[in-house]
Amino acid sequence: MFSKGRGMVILFLFLAGVINYLDRSALSIAAPFIQDDLTLTATQMGIIFSSFSVGYAIFNFLGGVASDKYGAKLTLFVAMIVWSLFSGALVLAVGFVSMIIIRIMFGMGEGPLASTINKMVNNWFPSNQRASVVGLTNSGTPLGGAIAGPIVGFIAISYGWRVSFIAIMVIGLIWAICWWKFAKEKPKESVDEVNTGKPYVAATTEGKLKFTFYLKQKTVLFTALAFFSYNYILFFFLTWFPSYLVDARGLSVENMSIITVIPWIFGFIGLALGGFISDYFYKKFAKKGVLFSRKLVLVSCLFLSAVCIGFAGLVSTTLSAVTLVALSVFFLYLTGAIYWAIINDVVDPDNVGSVGGFMHFLANTAGIIGPTLTGYIVDTSGTYTVAFLLAGGLAVIASLAVIRFVRPIVKPVL
Repeated sequence: MFSKGRGMVILFLFLAGVINYLDRSALSIAAPFIQDDLTLTATQMGIIFSSFSVGYAIFNFLGGVASDKYGAKLTLFVAMIVWSLFSGALVLAVGFVSMIIIRIMFGMGEGPLASTINKMVNNWFPSNQRASVVGLTNSGTPLGGAIAGPIVGFIAISYGWRVSFIAIMVIGLIWAICWWKFAKEKPKESVDEVNTGKPYVAATTEGKLKFTFYLKQKTVLFTALAFFSYNYILFFFLTWFPSYLVDARGLSVENMSIITVIPWIFGFIGLALGGFISDYFYKKFAKKGVLFSRKLVLVSCLFLSAVCIGFAGLVSTTLSAVTLVALSVFFLYLTGAIYWAIINDVVDPDNVGSVGGFMHFLANTAGIIGPTLTGYIVDTSGTYTVAFLLAGGLAVIASLAVIRFVRPIVKPVL
């Protein structure tokens, strides 16, 4: 897994995930300061949280198409520069409208990350390692969320919230320079040739399926639905959990910034393990079909995540709420590599970036709907309970849909 330059690919992609969620989580950590500074309501703050996903969801798809057409290396290089610059640009915000514009542009920059990671993994690793590698590389994202609390919280308290966004912008630009200098699009030998010793022969143009064929398949659409529910819970946690701890549980910003680390650490462990667990079952239950192991992990863990996040809104103590949210994030992240593994399993290599980007686009509409809806619920009801239950209910429905509709794709004879 780590031979022939693959270790460097894993490290670069892992660090990209760390930076991605450090940047993304920074706003939720700084939100109490920003709300006071710019005089924003909870509904307005929810719209600002959601505005990120407008640009993000669109460029999930466009970034996937770009990674197929122009290569994952160039696509991720440009994406990192754009999102880092607009992360720093938040210091220029003067009110509600300017915050929305900057966050949309920031989301556009971050949009291509997941599909370019998936494309790079498809370029560099064989099928029986891809879920493990996707999980390992993406485990950088919850680690980035974990360190965001202490770093952004400390800088915001000591020097003001605007300084923290300048600091994380610089980190991203340094990564981009190193990535362009040292990373390669593909190994010198194809993945098949490296692992089997046999030359790889590409499909002829006439034999290629159009990516639009996959966009109509129930397996892709219902995997996207499950990913939607995953993202709904994730964005609820990512955007509103810090404010929940301050508003509903009465914690100080200092204590909140430390406590938010706990669920992120659970998520880091879950995402790192999830791919390995899936690939283990992939080998163990090979006779049951390529998707059996993926569905086994996805359905069971997404359902458990739903139960935990739902009950977190009903408990009476801060300790029990934090514990249940941490468990929910752990089970949620155990499924994090599975959505991409399914795409790798059922889609031909020429269309992996585009189809994965399309799935990610549909899934991340949850980031547009969820934060705004949560802000509205909090403003109108004065409580977070309904928001917790809604997040859990969506994931229950999605996990049941996966059982019924996610099946191997029958491809036409060309």
